[in-house]
Amino acid sequence: MDAPAFLSVRGIRKSFGSVKVLHGVDLDLAPGSVTALLGENGAGKSTFVRILAGDHQADEGSIAINGAPAAFRTVAQSRDAGIRLIAQEIADAPTLSVAENIALGALPNRLGFVDYRAMREIAARALASLGADLPLAAPVSSLRLGERQIVEIARATAGASRCLIFDEPTAALSDAETRRLFALIERMRAQGAAILYITHRLDEVFAIADRVCVLRDGRVSLNAAVADTDQAAVVAAMVGHAIATHHDHYAYAEKPGDKLISVRGLTAESFSDVALDIAPGEIVGLYGKIGSGVPELAGALFGAVPYSSGEVMMDGHPLRFRHPGEAVARGIGFLPADRASEGLLRQRSVAENLAAPSWRRLARGPFISRAIETAAFARWHKTLKVRSRPDGAERILTLSGGNQQKVLLGRWLEAGSRLLLLVEPTRGVDVGARQEIYQVLRDLARQGHGILIASSDYEDIVEAATRAIVMVRGQVVAHLAQEHISTARLTEAAGGGAHA
Repeated sequence: MDAPAFLSVRGIRKSFGSVKVLHGVDLDLAPGSVTALLGENGAGKSTFVRILAGDHQADEGSIAINGAPAAFRTVAQSRDAGIRLIAQEIADAPTLSVAENIALGALPNRLGFVDYRAMREIAARALASLGADLPLAAPVSSLRLGERQIVEIARATAGASRCLIFDEPTAALSDAETRRLFALIERMRAQGAAILYITHRLDEVFAIADRVCVLRDGRVSLNAAVADTDQAAVVAAMVGHAIATHHDHYAYAEKPGDKLISVRGLTAESFSDVALDIAPGEIVGLYGKIGSGVPELAGALFGAVPYSSGEVMMDGHPLRFRHPGEAVARGIGFLPADRASEGLLRQRSVAENLAAPSWRRLARGPFISRAIETAAFARWHKTLKVRSRPDGAERILTLSGGNQQKVLLGRWLEAGSRLLLLVEPTRGVDVGARQEIYQVLRDLARQGHGILIASSDYEDIVEAATRAIVMVRGQVVAHLAQEHISTARLTEAAGGGAHA
């Protein structure tokens, strides 16, 4: 690097018990630069940045700040050195206000009491720098996910930050919010901040980063200037081999009158007058950014979101689900956007998570045995290519995001679901696992499953959908046949302009 490093790490090693996570990682972060950190789930990215943030301590290796040795045994020590981590998982205080959350950890005081006026001024400046307008007095629990992410970013940028670590910051942001975040990163780079940016999105790397560092199996497999590499080289460094650019192509052959579910005039608080059909063997992509009504529409089809008017027909018969249990009984499966809080049984095993919706059917009398759950998991372990123990005995939280998603998909296949409603199916999933999930969906469509992908990620729609519907502010604004689905057409229809 041309400029001397603000932060230098050498030979960082870390193990948890017998599991070795990091195997001697070296990295330099220079002032006024953006370094993208990539790697598949399980590559060691989170462990590495939590060592920098003071959450974990390295077993071996050294850290230096401006050439001087440093040791971060607590988060406070890392923050005192000017390092801030904006984690992917929201870590706010839900009952406190927006202003209190932004100032949390550094509340201004006056004569021993919190200076609320100064606190509000700090929060207002931090939000203004992001181009965000949020009610300072509102509890953050009242905000949507993307707005809570903005509060997290504002908290990190409110202080004297010299090094900012962003962990998947755009996963919950709209297009407009993402553009404002990138503008903030540009300003902070110009002001001399050293920025480490973790993402699964390769387009973001080439849009904002100066350098790219890739971890694979706890080792640095690529460290290069962005100008000296390309997407193919980055992907190969992540997965250990090149990924074929021509994937298995699946095209749905339309059959007149063959509809699994039909919706007409569906109206709720978040959307209005929606019409759509899903046939067996069809993968319908429902695309829209935050505020489009896309996830709410998927929830309404599952009985989780009430609607005020309209008609839903399944197998030619009208129905109205009062709660999700009725939808499950009719053969509908649902993957929520936030798998951690809404999908996973976090303290249960992989096998238990897959078998959960089928417990009543699988039980022998009032009991269900571990052997029965293991057998259920075994039926889908190879089909879904789940990287886990064959018996599924480990806790679900030990699996990567992509493998957790496959298990949640498997639970609905075990339950016999014919219609799959998938909300943000690849959120937080690495590039290799994404392709595996897309292939699984194509295979399921070939077997006759009807699939709805409700996503704000254009890649989900481009890669997997046989037909696309675009929504903006609760209204359907475009229908795209498979041959017309592209990143540019999706983003233009959604009001984001052509994608660069």
